[in-house]
Amino acid sequence: MRKIAIANRKGGVGKTTTAVNVSAGLALAGNKVLLIDTDTQGHCSRLLGVNPEKGLAELIDGTVTPSEALIEAREGLFLLAGSRLLAGISRLIVKTEIHKATKVLSNVLKPFDGKFDYVLLDTSPGFNELSVNVFFYADEILIPVSMEVLAIDGFKDFMREMNELSEYSNIEIRYITPTFVDGRVKKTEDVLEHLQKHFPDKLTPLIHYSTKLSESPAWGKTIYEFAGRERASKDYAKLTGAIT
Repeated sequence: MRKIAIANRKGGVGKTTTAVNVSAGLALAGNKVLLIDTDTQGHCSRLLGVNPEKGLAELIDGTVTPSEALIEAREGLFLLAGSRLLAGISRLIVKTEIHKATKVLSNVLKPFDGKFDYVLLDTSPGFNELSVNVFFYADEILIPVSMEVLAIDGFKDFMREMNELSEYSNIEIRYITPTFVDGRVKKTEDVLEHLQKHFPDKLTPLIHYSTKLSESPAWGKTIYEFAGRERASKDYAKLTGAIT
């Protein structure tokens, strides 16, 4: 069972879009997939057009069982939803004994061990108690990086933080995914050149800028369902293939 965190300290780089569409792509390929939304905004639910009554917060605080917390959002794709209640969970983790604080999420998710082919975790921007728990649970990280100069600055900060964390966690940065790629814009070429120079072995297929990706959440559909013949759908199919 592979456990992949989708993470970057900067917001607006396509983390949730990537988490949802890669999860959907893996499920379409016949895998059993668990998507865990650890963000208080709970946007994974919206992108999938579902409205779970319970989710990750209730699982952590013990008010529901693991099976009660899950919803099958698509065939083969199960969702453990995020919500505003996760803010309270972060405060709860702070009060946990220091030697147990980084393992709260890992302990809660043990009932799912070996029951899925892939577990993908969508994370909130920056570092908080819950995102640190994600990095102690997951084995791999996929980092979406948008084609902006400021995004590179945030990316460098995130890489530095992850290198520090690697002294205590076994998580590995496996994939760096360029997002919002637009060949008409000069900064895209500059950012891509930087990534290709410094991380050639981790770079994945590109995700091009697409209005379809921004429109699909309003319909509660994955990019495959909303615009299956468009380039954005093909981009995410290629990214999914690079991960499997």
